Amino acid sequence: MIPELKKNTEAKMQKTLEALKHDLQKVRTGRAHTGLLDHVTVDYYGSPMPINQVANLTLIDARTIGVQPWEKNMLGKVERAIRDCDLGLNPASQGDLIRVPMPALTEERRRELIKVVKHEGEGAKVAIRNLRRDAIHHLKEALKAKECSEDDERRAQDDVQKLTDRYIAEVDKMLAAKEVDLMAV
Repeated sequence: MIPELKKNTEAKMQKTLEALKHDLQKVRTGRAHTGLLDHVTVDYYGSPMPINQVANLTLIDARTIGVQPWEKNMLGKVERAIRDCDLGLNPASQGDLIRVPMPALTEERRRELIKVVKHEGEGAKVAIRNLRRDAIHHLKEALKAKECSEDDERRAQDDVQKLTDRYIAEVDKMLAAKEVDLMAV
């Protein structure tokens, strides 16, 4: 029971880390990458579709993403979806290709983005701590139900705490790397 609880807690903490990584990819730096547009949805004949299911995404150069819709009549809808997303991008059509240039980040905007990144990181840390709290609660319940000894319960609590410390350190490392990435000119 205890090994299974620790395994489940670690799996949930790993998912929290992956979710943070995915959220941090949305925070743009000065460089272009196609992952920025992953959460953009396009109205495709009445139903919302992810942009990568209606268009081909490529990097034209270090600061420009190329979006080529598979159907010519979708050009306007794809362009509008990119413009309406919350990334502050201004796409421009060129024949059947949409060019999405990455605007240069000002110092003030970089500082704002760092605040956003720190907020995301704090949310991930809270989620990890909540997982620790739940695991310890389950351990205490198991002790009350006499499913494990006090020594096993205490040892498992220490293991859960070490797991929590490890994942919080991983979150801090990811945040520091993203901060360095944002401040690079």
